[in-house]
Amino acid sequence: MKSEDNTFSVEKTEESSGFLLWQVTNLWQRQIKKALEQYNLTHSQFVLMASIHWLTIHKQEVTQIVLSDHTKIDPMTTSTVLRTLQQKGLILRQEHLTDTRAKTVELTETGKETIKKAIVTVENFDKEFFSLLGSKTIEMNKNLLTLLGQK
Repeated sequence: MKSEDNTFSVEKTEESSGFLLWQVTNLWQRQIKKALEQYNLTHSQFVLMASIHWLTIHKQEVTQIVLSDHTKIDPMTTSTVLRTLQQKGLILRQEHLTDTRAKTVELTETGKETIKKAIVTVENFDKEFFSLLGSKTIEMNKNLLTLLGQK
């Protein structure tokens, strides 16, 4: 039964893509947070460290701006999170050799050990979390990539 004062374009909350995405994202983030507690990492810290590791093993130069672009975390937040990771002894930030405005970023040995373990934990968690989708996971990833292409 539709209320006369209904300002929504949908009859049921299950018809709202944004609301559903928000709910799933919150559920997923809460559980990721729990999984990362054993490593004393926030999700943002994990994403940045995992991205440093990924870019490094794929032979890409890692700077703060490259990390910001790769992760879609804004540059100021990236800088703040990297500063915290540096204080924890998990990364090193240094002046770029040719661009004095840029800082290169690399994992310390402790950072490498930590992120390798955390990646296994998160990948296992993701596999279990998304297992309900079965073979539709590939289609979901394609749809998410389409959405990421929007500006």
